[in-house]
Amino acid sequence: MTTHVRSGLPVLYLRSRALPATLAALAAIAVLAAWAADRLQDRPEFDHTARVPVLALAPLLAAAAIGTGLLSHTEELDRTAVRRWWPRRLTYLLALTALTAGALVLAVPGHPEQFGAPAMVRNVVGATGVTVAAAVLLGARASWLPMTVYGGAVYLAAPRTPGGAAAYWAWPMQPGPEVAAWVMAGTAYVVGAALLALRGPHPSSDHGRGWPS
Repeated sequence: MTTHVRSGLPVLYLRSRALPATLAALAAIAVLAAWAADRLQDRPEFDHTARVPVLALAPLLAAAAIGTGLLSHTEELDRTAVRRWWPRRLTYLLALTALTAGALVLAVPGHPEQFGAPAMVRNVVGATGVTVAAAVLLGARASWLPMTVYGGAVYLAAPRTPGGAAAYWAWPMQPGPEVAAWVMAGTAYVVGAALLALRGPHPSSDHGRGWPS
């Protein structure tokens, strides 16, 4: 009986996070990103900077789907479970991040030195890190908000010339090889993943006190 319960824990965890809905949203975002990138590439005046809106918006939407998908419908179970949940949280996040990055990379093939696959992977990593950190601090339902505000502000304010100090604060708008942008995105992901693994998403209801371990 104990063995059966233990073997069912991963399935229970995935069902409590509404994984099918999250995967469906990510698939729709990937298809939309591929369609938008293709339309941009078909323009006669196309250059690779034209794909910047896709690289900025698609990871933001995907991160929002991942963040809101962290909402737990079994908070009491999470808090009272004998076995710790953090390995499952971390594995779940890493798997979704890899799947999302792989799907969105297909939307921007070619020219990795510009706004291609590396920049898409970096933006998925960074946006997801910010969003999951917000899920820990604000709750899964509101996790999309900080990255949306930040991403929108950066999109409007980032200088056209890449590099320099802007590579640190406007990392979503940098070309793929920009090291400073990778450092910022990677740091955001490590911090967000660590917070999520150790604390879990903030309780979404008034009866939730504290975080599950």
